[in-house]
Amino acid sequence: MEVVREAPLIRWLRWIKRLVKFAIFSVLIGSFLILLGVLYLRSQPLPEANIKQTTTIYASSGHVLDTLHRGENRILVPLRDISPYLVQATIAIEDRYFWQHYGFDFKRILMAVYVNLKNMQKNQGASTITAQLARNLYLTLDKTWERKIKEALLTAQLELNYSKEEILEMYLNEIYYGHSAYGVQAAAQTYFGKDAGELTLAESALLAGVPKGPAYYSPLTNFERAKERQKLVLQAMVRDGYITEEQMQEAVSEELVFTTKEERQHPVVAPYFRDYIARLVQEKYGIDEEKFIHGGLKIYTTLDAEMQKKAEQAIARHLQNANPELQVALMAMDPKTGHIKAFVGGRDYSQSQYNRVFSQRQPGSSFKPFLYLAALQRGFTPLTLMKSEPTVFTYDNGKQYIPKNFGDKYAHDFITLTQAIATSDNIYAVKTIEHLSPQVLVEQAKALGITSPLEAVPSLALGSSPVSPFEMTAAYAAIANLGERVKPIAITKIEDSEGNVLVEEKPEKVQVADPAASFLLTDMMQSVFEPRGTAYRVAHLLNRPVAGKTGSTDYDSWLVGFTPQLVTTVWLGYDEGRKIDPVRDAPLAAPIWAEFTEQALADQPPTLFEMPPGVISVYIDPHNNKLATEHCPNPQLVSFAQGTEPTEYCTEHLPHPDEPPKPIKPPDKQSFWQRFGGWWGQ
Repeated sequence: MEVVREAPLIRWLRWIKRLVKFAIFSVLIGSFLILLGVLYLRSQPLPEANIKQTTTIYASSGHVLDTLHRGENRILVPLRDISPYLVQATIAIEDRYFWQHYGFDFKRILMAVYVNLKNMQKNQGASTITAQLARNLYLTLDKTWERKIKEALLTAQLELNYSKEEILEMYLNEIYYGHSAYGVQAAAQTYFGKDAGELTLAESALLAGVPKGPAYYSPLTNFERAKERQKLVLQAMVRDGYITEEQMQEAVSEELVFTTKEERQHPVVAPYFRDYIARLVQEKYGIDEEKFIHGGLKIYTTLDAEMQKKAEQAIARHLQNANPELQVALMAMDPKTGHIKAFVGGRDYSQSQYNRVFSQRQPGSSFKPFLYLAALQRGFTPLTLMKSEPTVFTYDNGKQYIPKNFGDKYAHDFITLTQAIATSDNIYAVKTIEHLSPQVLVEQAKALGITSPLEAVPSLALGSSPVSPFEMTAAYAAIANLGERVKPIAITKIEDSEGNVLVEEKPEKVQVADPAASFLLTDMMQSVFEPRGTAYRVAHLLNRPVAGKTGSTDYDSWLVGFTPQLVTTVWLGYDEGRKIDPVRDAPLAAPIWAEFTEQALADQPPTLFEMPPGVISVYIDPHNNKLATEHCPNPQLVSFAQGTEPTEYCTEHLPHPDEPPKPIKPPDKQSFWQRFGGWWGQ
């Protein structure tokens, strides 16, 4: 049988037909597999990216007190808040086809493969912006094939899960710009002291060139290299049509102004307060340290940066010649809101981070106002008399207590409660606690805000139980606030990186003492700054009504006082059980307090303490404590709870014994100012 052979042409056509079928089948299978791969990658969640963001602490004015980042300073900003010049410059120099490709620039990949094979190395890269983002978010910088495969898969996932705008925004917030600045916002602030949205073309081109080698191209350390890189970026922008040649020349010639070294160091304002904020955030509000430091939180505080500065200046001025080991604490608070305005926990934070605002020390006589507030609520008046003389107190158990006045100075006569407060008479105080009982004082102090353990003993009247400046400030604020205790507040609000409110504090107030009694105590505590008062030596520094009380022990010196707007505690002493020098050290607390109070309120006019209902003010003859008449030579204005004022008139100065006494006209506000005019002024 004869075999018929196919013509070569037919055979080739059949092979071509089979090849085409195979190609079509392969394309279909390949497309199907690619589709499956895309669907798979699209369905798989991306690894969790731990993007560390800088936490910012703000003062009450909105100014930044401190930023927390531990070497990775990053502040996230949306793409709309980034200068368009910086966006364009970054794309031009890093990935010119960013808007066209799907995560991979195959021309650059082929070129990189060719160069690497030719040199037998893996130095040449072709990473797109998306690929760089994948590497920075999820991978290490190891140059291995395993890492490159993972990078490719993650790059595809990013492109499948995010828009180009979202990828670009993440990249610009993630990339490292040197000097601990991560992301464009931190970089703009680090190099130029401005926000990313305010960058000029010249500044943007310079910054866009830094990520290629932050140490090599930093303008702060290698300005000439940075300028060369800037020109290269600008040329790329011209090439891609973002800017004109003329704009490029203008940008090249623009003089750049960088931040100073001091500005970049970000000196911490109120470091002891910052530590207190950290403690509150973690212990009170339950935010862990990692989120606190790297969570991009915005923490809004009550601190007044100007008052803080004045507090630190007053301390530095008055302690400049003091013993270097003498320590100090100062806390100032608004008695109406509880907002902490100034906070100093020590003399030098760099030398000691121990926060003395919370150190428990014996308050001495500064504790007496709590005793006298209890007494006023139990029948005492400003004119209640007790004899000031050396006294031995003997108790049922046979024990004796022999308190002494400072310097062994006694009136050896009956003195009023007002005089006892002004001169800080210890005998009067112990007799008062004997009359009330120590437990009454414990309960009164606790109600006002003292939280430290208190021992119910007679010496408690003289401040024998240790308390902190923080507690004293809060307790005095209740007195200044007419018996209404207010919770001290340091943080008003905490927001997370997305603006969600995590914490919001509001003033909390509780009426814990009688308003009339609180006002009477305040009125009498003003005498501490009047002639014969224990703080009269600083009266010349003050130009407004103030009330307060000094306190001293062998180891401590205190002045706690207030105006209607501000209550402040100042403590001085040594850390290691060392006695305070009564001549050189102890007197420094009062001038620090006075200077700070006056300077802190310099922009606020003097204000009278508010007199509540149920209080009446009358003129008294100080020689006999009777109602003064117009013939009395030195009448004094004294306030009383209505119904407890004297009813008998002084008659010894009347010209005629039978003449009916004429009372002095009831005082008005002007009369009050006349009282203060001698040394406070109007």
